[in-house]
Amino acid sequence: MSRPVTGTTSTAPSARQVWTRVRGAVLVVALVLTGGLALATVRSTDAHGALDPRSADPHGSRAVAELLKARGVTVTLATTLAEATTATNTDATLLVTTPDLLTATQQSTLRTAMKASTARTVLVGAGHASLDTLAPGVASAPSTLVTERAPACTLPAATRAGSVDLGGERYELSPGTTAETCYRAEGLPTLVLLPDTGPGSADTVLLGSPDILYNSRLDQLGNASLALQLLGSRPHLVWYLPSLSDTSATTDAPADDTTGNFLALIPSGWRWATLQLALAALLAALWRGRRLGPLVTERLPVALRASEATEGRARLYRKANARDRAASVLRTATRTRLAPLLGVPVQDAHSPDLLLPALSARLPETTADPRNLLFGPAPADDATLIRLADQLDALEREVRTS
Repeated sequence: MSRPVTGTTSTAPSARQVWTRVRGAVLVVALVLTGGLALATVRSTDAHGALDPRSADPHGSRAVAELLKARGVTVTLATTLAEATTATNTDATLLVTTPDLLTATQQSTLRTAMKASTARTVLVGAGHASLDTLAPGVASAPSTLVTERAPACTLPAATRAGSVDLGGERYELSPGTTAETCYRAEGLPTLVLLPDTGPGSADTVLLGSPDILYNSRLDQLGNASLALQLLGSRPHLVWYLPSLSDTSATTDAPADDTTGNFLALIPSGWRWATLQLALAALLAALWRGRRLGPLVTERLPVALRASEATEGRARLYRKANARDRAASVLRTATRTRLAPLLGVPVQDAHSPDLLLPALSARLPETTADPRNLLFGPAPADDATLIRLADQLDALEREVRTS
C-alpha cells in the first residue's frame, strides 16, 4: 500500500535561491544605470551634440561661438531650414554643419536662398550627397585623415592662419570653375572658396572637416584664426544644425542613404561601446552555455519510492485514457524479462518470430495464447487492461517455474 501524500514538494527554486543567483547581475545593472543617470544629470546643461555652439564637450563648438560673440558677432542657432533661411540677411554668414543630412528638396530650397542672398555660406564636410546642388562644379573625392596641413594658397584667411588641422572631404573642381583652393591632401584641396558669379558679394566656403571648430582643437595651430576669419567676416552668424526632426525633411526622401545619415548622427564612441557590449554579451552566452566534462549528478530534493512513481505514472495513463500505451509498456517489460529465461537474446525479445517459438517449446501445454498476450491489440477498456496485466504476470510465473 502506498504511503499517503501529506504535502506537495516543488523542485522550483525558492525566492531566496533566485535572489542569490541574480543579485550580482542586478547590482551591476543598478550601478550602470545609476552612473548613467548621474553623468547625464551632470552634463545635461552642457552637452548638446557635435558642432553645437552650446556644447562644452570636446566635439562641441561653444568656444568658437563665445570668441565670435566677444568680437561683436551675433550668433543665432537654427535647427530648421525655415529658421536658417529666415535669419539669413545681407550682413550674415550661414554655417551649415551637416549639409549631407538635408533632403533633395531642402537642398534646393537652401540653394535658392543662397543665390538670392549676399550672405556667405560655409558648408562643413559636404560630400557627394549635397555638392551637386549646393556647390555646382565641385565633386567629392575619397576622404583623407585629419592632420596638420599648410595653406599652400594665397587666400588671405588661410595665409594669416597658417597650418591648421584639416582633412576629411577632398574636392575636385570641374574645368572652368573659378575657386580658391587651400590645404591640399594628396594634390586635392580640403578647403575651397567659391566666389559668387552673380550680382552681390556672396561666396561659398567648403570645409572638408569640422575639426577647426571643435572645442578640443580650437587652441591648436591656426585653427582658431581660420575659424574666426571664415565665420566672423560679417556681423551676424546663423549656425544651422540640420535635423531629421525638421518637418521640411519629411517632404522628400533623404538625399543620401537614410541609415547612413542616421548612423552619422551617432558619435563614434557610442558605436564602439555598442560593439563592445554585443561582444561581451556573446562571450557571456558562450561562458554560461559551455559544457566541460561529465554532467554532475545533483542531490534530489526528495526520495520517492518506486511504487509511488509507478502509481503516479499509472494515474497519468488513466487520466489520458492511454490504455494502448499502458499495455505496450506492460508487454515490452514482460518480453524483456522472458527473453533471457527462454534463451533468446534481449535484442530479439520483441520479435514474435524468435520469441514465440522458444516460448512454445518451453510451455507446450499452456492454455494461454502467447501471441495474443505478448503481441496482441490494445485493450478496449480498463477491465481488459487489468486482466491483461494479471495474465502477463501468470505467464511469467509459469515460465520461471517450468
